[in-house]
Amino acid sequence: MNRWKRIIAHIHTHRQLFLLLAIGGLYSLSIALSNTFVNVYVWKKVNSFHALGVYNLAIVTWQPLAFIVAGKIAKKIDRVIVLRMGVTFLALFFLVVLFSGNQAMNHLFFLGGLLGVGYGFYWLAFNVLTFEITEPNTRDLFNGLLGAMTSVAGMIGPPLAGWVIASSEKFTGYMAIFLASLCLFIAAVILSFFLHRRGSSGRFALRSAYDERKKNKNWKMITNAHFFQGFREGTFVFIVSIFLFITTGTEKALGVFGFINAVVSFMTYSFASKYIKQRWRLRAILFGGVLLYASVFLLVFDLSYTKLMIYGALIAVGYPILLVPYLSLTFDVIGQSNHAKEWRIEYIVMRELFLNGGRATSVLLFLLAITLFDAKEAIPSLMLIVGAGHLIIYFFVRRIRLSM
Repeated sequence: MNRWKRIIAHIHTHRQLFLLLAIGGLYSLSIALSNTFVNVYVWKKVNSFHALGVYNLAIVTWQPLAFIVAGKIAKKIDRVIVLRMGVTFLALFFLVVLFSGNQAMNHLFFLGGLLGVGYGFYWLAFNVLTFEITEPNTRDLFNGLLGAMTSVAGMIGPPLAGWVIASSEKFTGYMAIFLASLCLFIAAVILSFFLHRRGSSGRFALRSAYDERKKNKNWKMITNAHFFQGFREGTFVFIVSIFLFITTGTEKALGVFGFINAVVSFMTYSFASKYIKQRWRLRAILFGGVLLYASVFLLVFDLSYTKLMIYGALIAVGYPILLVPYLSLTFDVIGQSNHAKEWRIEYIVMRELFLNGGRATSVLLFLLAITLFDAKEAIPSLMLIVGAGHLIIYFFVRRIRLSM
């Protein structure tokens, strides 16, 4: 009888894992369809680096605030409900864009804030559920599968969206793609009803999770690493797509870039999830960080479409090799921290605060640079500075010592 109970429990656990992967896949496809093109849509509407910076600053400042609120709700109610709320906010973003038209461009900080709140609620719930549903021996596999699904979504989304947008008159193609993203988010909400509800109890001890940095060297190192991860992502998440559009003048180029990036990324994620073992994590993180920083030099000198394509292929190798072991290491650090079971939500919220603190710092530096200097000269120099973020990660994580 006990044997059958264990088998049923094993099947149940993996059913929840695959449901979470399916939700992550729908999210990835929706983002792959629209995320790159949202920044280009804003750029075409306002033609201003400053406005683009303000829009992205809103995302990275509202997102950590949303994480705190979502963390409190997840602690008192249920993280599956938080996941639904996040996807609902993301769907609401596309509804606003679809029905407000040009009026949305007059409220970019609100628009970016709506997206930031959606990201905050979604990723808080998704990361907590990942921590709860996976085990140390399944996390590399889960992260690898999720990365591979994200890559497949990238093979489908950007080329399709680029073709639809470039083939349509004015902004009708954008509206069609945003509508498709909305439908995918609705499907993710429906699928979330099959996840078992996971209640929690106790007070929301965010301050305790921060104070743990003083007593737990591993936790201090991994949060510092996340700040520098965000330091690169804050600016690079939007500036590369704008460079592509300015260089080529067509959204089809963004689709080709996304396809090449996704194909290489899929192969690399498949390799990383299978072959990067725990004992090789640090070497993989260092190699990925070096490759990601080296790729930046392709963007700052004599920019061309060919260099942008090579950049897309290089980061598709660098990111999986770095992120698969890095994400697993992060969850292992949380799992071995004090009161991990009681404070798992607080630990994930604190991690996101450091990550978005790095992103916000990056975007603020971007806005400062284009305000004080000529944008064409300032942006390449800034990219060399913030682009080192993923390389710096290694110098923190190499000091982490885990109990095996």
